Amino acid sequence: MASGTKNKGSKSAVKAARASVVARKSRPWGTIIGVIAVLLLAGGVFGYAYVQVSGAKKFTVSEDNKDPSENIGGVTRMPYTAGQHINPGQRVAYDQTPPFGGPHDGVWADCTGIVYPTAVRNENMVHALEHGSVWIAYNPDKVQGPALEKLKSKVDGQPYMLMSPYPALDRPISLQSWGHQLKLDSADDERIDQFIKALRSNSYQNPEPGGRCDSNQTGFDPGAPPPFVAEKPGPDAVGMDGKAPTAPGQTPPSAPAPGPPSGQQAPTAPPSQ
Repeated sequence: MASGTKNKGSKSAVKAARASVVARKSRPWGTIIGVIAVLLLAGGVFGYAYVQVSGAKKFTVSEDNKDPSENIGGVTRMPYTAGQHINPGQRVAYDQTPPFGGPHDGVWADCTGIVYPTAVRNENMVHALEHGSVWIAYNPDKVQGPALEKLKSKVDGQPYMLMSPYPALDRPISLQSWGHQLKLDSADDERIDQFIKALRSNSYQNPEPGGRCDSNQTGFDPGAPPPFVAEKPGPDAVGMDGKAPTAPGQTPPSAPAPGPPSGQQAPTAPPSQ
């Protein structure tokens, strides 16, 4: 009897051990791993989306973010007085190259998404900036082929955008908005799009945001614009204070009176930010 009882106990122990092994083998590890993988993937997707959304907000204009360019590395900022108009035959001794603010011609350059094939007079281009435009200037000796085409695609047909070659530019690419400039080496730099998003038609940073960009009534021919002058301005150039120098013994002329708010004559809807 004792032997039988012992055998029965051994068989029961073996069955229990087998049942335990079967139970361990039947645990759905594949399902568990799959669920974990899905959760990790979902977390990655939501994390990426959060980063993208929060990143986009950094360059979006709002009451709490009036100058999103502060979140862009390398941007130069300068305060400039708006509305200082000069005559068509005058030049301005700009303090920056390319200029991005200060006295300018009373006629603005067409900024309706124009890609100018030749360099354009500074004084007209600066007036376009006053209306809220972004001007992409590039060194034609350094930016060619695919890089040039990539820059064109950001401007062609886009409101409040204009682009032109700028001979002897010290960097391959220079972006200008009123009071803001960003110089870059590559057309692939993500800061180009950030700069455009942050400053194009920015009502907090541009003196005349939403101003006219067409040239139908300005006397500016986008097919034959006033040419860029490479030589430095002469002694008769208008200074950054809007005043022209005078010869010894002459009475200094008063600064040109601020022109009418030309950018508000027939405003067009600014592009969405």
